[in-house]
Amino acid sequence: MSRRFVLSRRSLLGAAASLPLLHRAARAERTPGTLTFGLSSYPPTLQPWANAGTAAATIKLLIYRGLLSYDKDGKLRGELAESWQRDGDNAWVFHLRDAKFQNGAPVTADDVKWTIAQVADAKSTAYLKAEMQSIQEVQTPDLRTVRLVTKQPTVTLPIWFANFHMPIVAKGSTDNNGTAVGAGPYVLKGQERGVSLDLAAFDQFYKPGLPKTKNLKVIVYADENLRAAALQAGDVDLIEYVPWQSMQAIGVDPRLKLDTTDGPFMFVVFNGKAKPFGDPRVRRAVAHAIRREDIVKAAFFGRGSPLEGLPIPSTSEFYDAAKAKGWNYDPDKAKALLKEAGLADGFSCTMLATAQYSMHKTTAEVCQQHLAEIGIQVQLNLPDWPTRVALGNKGQYELAVHGTSGDSNDPDALSQFIDGELATSYARSFAMPTPKLHELLDAGRAEFDAAKRHAIYDQVQSVALDDAPMVSLCWRSQGYGIAKDVAGFHNLPGALTFYSGITLEETSVG
Repeated sequence: MSRRFVLSRRSLLGAAASLPLLHRAARAERTPGTLTFGLSSYPPTLQPWANAGTAAATIKLLIYRGLLSYDKDGKLRGELAESWQRDGDNAWVFHLRDAKFQNGAPVTADDVKWTIAQVADAKSTAYLKAEMQSIQEVQTPDLRTVRLVTKQPTVTLPIWFANFHMPIVAKGSTDNNGTAVGAGPYVLKGQERGVSLDLAAFDQFYKPGLPKTKNLKVIVYADENLRAAALQAGDVDLIEYVPWQSMQAIGVDPRLKLDTTDGPFMFVVFNGKAKPFGDPRVRRAVAHAIRREDIVKAAFFGRGSPLEGLPIPSTSEFYDAAKAKGWNYDPDKAKALLKEAGLADGFSCTMLATAQYSMHKTTAEVCQQHLAEIGIQVQLNLPDWPTRVALGNKGQYELAVHGTSGDSNDPDALSQFIDGELATSYARSFAMPTPKLHELLDAGRAEFDAAKRHAIYDQVQSVALDDAPMVSLCWRSQGYGIAKDVAGFHNLPGALTFYSGITLEETSVG
């Protein structure tokens, strides 16, 4: 018997405007052993090594697993590797646990070697292609041991293999649809494209007693008000991307829990081939033109804070208070920079965002208003999320609003936003060479000495503020809404919030 919906989707849409009233409704009946999860977007692809957004990453964490991952406190932990250690300056050794893929085959060192080769291949479009190409040799002395020899010392290599875009899959298992055979706690049993996905527990998962819930029903609520309403009405047990306008109502509902963390942020990226954004003076003008407090208020209902430098939190040892104000609001400086660039009269352009997430749309609208004040007339392009991702990856935009978090809480995570020498990604500016930053970031991940590493990232901040390969806007609070009787789910700290799906294996209902 499937879950009985208390309210129809149509009635929920009509009620979305009065969300605070919905928490009075009775909860829907549950199907025993089933957790229902409200996802914000249907995954454009479940290809294991592609960056297709955080909704896709959540599903990938369920069906795939990498060598490492994170615990609820954000610390590295073993997954397919039960242990790992540095072996000199240019090697890391991983010892695999006794695990099986979802086709029943054992996870072996050959599978790891094959996976790395696919990601590093010259024709690969994998998100971590450049990182895997820095591995000089993959040695497999036995079926359960992998020794990775790197071209240079690499302190951050374990973090790469905890990335949800770097799962290990069964050798030769990728198909024409881009999916593969993984070793995660859940098996994808069915999907209705654009609507829902059904997952069932993998009975040979390598962690005894997990997953705790036998079935996951993932329902896509692209409309964020409908997503919050579904949680309040009891039609789902858990939602991601709690709308900021709904956080207060969900937080005070006695039958719900609100779990939030700061770590994700909003920013602007540029197309270096679209004049005049190839000029760093124009990019800095954009940086100084925007009142970030207005974005925090309008898009996040005050649940965030302005971000006027690179996305390095104040709690980080690499934080520099002066550099954190490097892109402060200064419209006169912005106008002077445009004049210096030969654009005293301003210009017109388009800005890519998405209407699927109101935070993106509202952030773009605030930027549009502020840029107009310095003479940059912006027309917004607001497609759905999958289209926005595709346009970003193809460079079919002039400037764009984006929001995400780093891949880890290490400063090397800055690479994904400011290293223009890496493979094309919608999370970075398009056609934006950054040779100096690339050199510094390479040095940072090769340096094991803490003091020297600190000095390197201090230089990274200085160069990035001047070159502006991206422009930060604000930190935002990121929340999950959870039914009170759901246990075991945790919102991971800081930049790792989008890895929180890893805890679904430990989540139980009722």
